[in-house]
Amino acid sequence: MKIKKYIRSWLNSREWLFIVLLKHTPSRHLRRAMLRSKGATIEKDVAMFASIEVRNPMGLTIGHGCSIGPKVLLDARKGLTLGKSVTIAYDAIVWTLHHDMQAKDFRTIGAPTIIDDYAWICSRAILLPGVHIGKGAVVASGAVVTHDIPPHEVWGGIPAKKIGERTKDLDYSAYGYVHMV
Repeated sequence: MKIKKYIRSWLNSREWLFIVLLKHTPSRHLRRAMLRSKGATIEKDVAMFASIEVRNPMGLTIGHGCSIGPKVLLDARKGLTLGKSVTIAYDAIVWTLHHDMQAKDFRTIGAPTIIDDYAWICSRAILLPGVHIGKGAVVASGAVVTHDIPPHEVWGGIPAKKIGERTKDLDYSAYGYVHMV
C-alpha cells in the first residue's frame, strides 16, 4: 500500500516538474516539442510565448497560426481545441474542469472547451468549462465567459454578454499568422 502511494506521489510530482520546466523554457520551439512529447497535437506554425501553463497536454489540440501569449493557462483535462489563427492574449485562462459548488463532496465537473478559427481571447479573460467560442468571435479583456459565444460576436463583462459584432464578411485568408498578443 505504501509503495503504491509513493509511486502515485512521485508521478504527480513529475507532472508538476514538467509544468515548471515548460513555463521556464526560453524557446517556443522547445515548448512545442515538450508539449508534443506529452501527447498534445500542435501545428508547426504556432507561437507560444513564455510562462504558459498547460494542464494535461494529451487533451490539447492547437491549429495553424495560433498565438498564445505569456502567462496563459490552458486546462485541457477534459479536452481543449483551438482552431486556426486563434489568438489568446496575456494572462488569459481557459478552463475545462472545475468544482461543483452545489455538491456536498465538491467533486469536479467539466466539459471540453472549443475555440473556433480566428477567435480572439483578450488579456485576462476567463473561459469556463464547456464553452464554445464561435468563428471570429472576440472575448474582451477581463470577461468571464459562462456560455457559448456565436460567431463574429464581441462579448465582455462579468458574466460576459454580447457588447458588439464583427463584420461577417472579413477576408480571413488575408490573416495568415495572427500575432496580436
